[in-house]
Amino acid sequence: MDKLNFLGIGPKIAIVLLPWLGASIVLSCTDVRLFKYMSETSDLMIIAGSGLMLIGLIFYFSTVKMLLKGLKETRLMTKGPYSCCQNPLYASLILFIIPALSLLLNSWLIFTASISGYILFKLFIESEYIELEKFFGDDYLKYKRETPEFIPFLKKSSPD
Repeated sequence: MDKLNFLGIGPKIAIVLLPWLGASIVLSCTDVRLFKYMSETSDLMIIAGSGLMLIGLIFYFSTVKMLLKGLKETRLMTKGPYSCCQNPLYASLILFIIPALSLLLNSWLIFTASISGYILFKLFIESEYIELEKFFGDDYLKYKRETPEFIPFLKKSSPD
């Protein structure tokens, strides 16, 4: 194994998450009342959803750009979005983009895709960690100790 796996656990998550998300969007648009947070979409929901979407898309595309560079150079990425958390690609989708859709479409059902996405992430991520440790050794272990796993900017407690 001389190259890192480009897709990582993405396909394992996507095989469940994409149908779940698609079905929840369709159901939310067909039986509108049952899945709504509120009877009417408020301006605050639109503003919050738009803000989350903007942050999520910026976070996502800057991560993709750095990921491609890191894979091309087989280099551990620790700057930019990777300085915020170890898994910014998954975090951008699960913490920002899907919740943004949930707010913009006024549907709690869509938000359940974030919850299932996080559960799937936790179930499958260990294989990526093993691969990264094989490639980058102590540099990766140091980065892993110092950088939050999933929630951006969440300070890791230092071992005493």
